[in-house]
Amino acid sequence: MKDKIQIVVAVLTLFAGVAAFYLLSDKPMIVRLGAMMGLVVLAGVVGWFSAPGREFAQFGKESVEEAKKVVWPTRKEAMQSTGVIFVFVFIMAFFLWVVDWILTFGVSKLIGGA
Repeated sequence: MKDKIQIVVAVLTLFAGVAAFYLLSDKPMIVRLGAMMGLVVLAGVVGWFSAPGREFAQFGKESVEEAKKVVWPTRKEAMQSTGVIFVFVFIMAFFLWVVDWILTFGVSKLIGGA
């Protein structure tokens, strides 16, 4: 129950930060941004101390570790893949143009158009 209350407080604080930005429209931009960012950081701190907040942080850390394991293609592989994609798109565009032309020709002959 404590965690649910913390999450609700964090979300309400986040909304208060966004509302503060708009409610302080007559103040200088630095004050508006300061109020908003302060409340957003406060919402993050409140959320951090809940069990779902800690689980989310752990998920983020694990996601970064998994992203480091990704094997990115070399420049040559990326250029070859891009070339294959461009050729395929060109062939498909030509094919669809031919099919469109044939269907247009057939329909115009069927209905007796010019």
